[in-house]
Amino acid sequence: DLGTASALVAEVSVQEGRVQVHRVTVAADPGLVINPDGARLQVQGSVMMALSSALHEELTIQDGRVVESNFDRYRLLPMRDAPPVEVLLVESGDEPQGMGEPVMGPAAAAVANAVFTLTGERLRTLPLRPGGG
Repeated sequence: DLGTASALVAEVSVQEGRVQVHRVTVAADPGLVINPDGARLQVQGSVMMALSSALHEELTIQDGRVVESNFDRYRLLPMRDAPPVEVLLVESGDEPQGMGEPVMGPAAAAVANAVFTLTGERLRTLPLRPGGG
């Protein structure tokens, strides 16, 4: 536990079974912020990693072997799909806490909740694929 509270909101669209994230807003309270620019960049990078995991990353086992044996066959979030990430730092004045990783957990949930609000479909497995696609 890094002691940082965070909340995320994702703005999404769904077309042909594909989730597109258009914008992410993050509010984080890491206590005392020593380097605000560094903290924002850490959060933005962590959101990109989390979106990649939530939307694309998957290992496939075929005949007892991993199909995606290297990164040329392992799908990651492409730059063209990287949404803007607004970071709101809430400084509680407490001791400095961890930054970055605390936003990764809620990212997939924020996207799944946005898809549910949009479509009424609950997505509970990763990668997130509406309509079972």
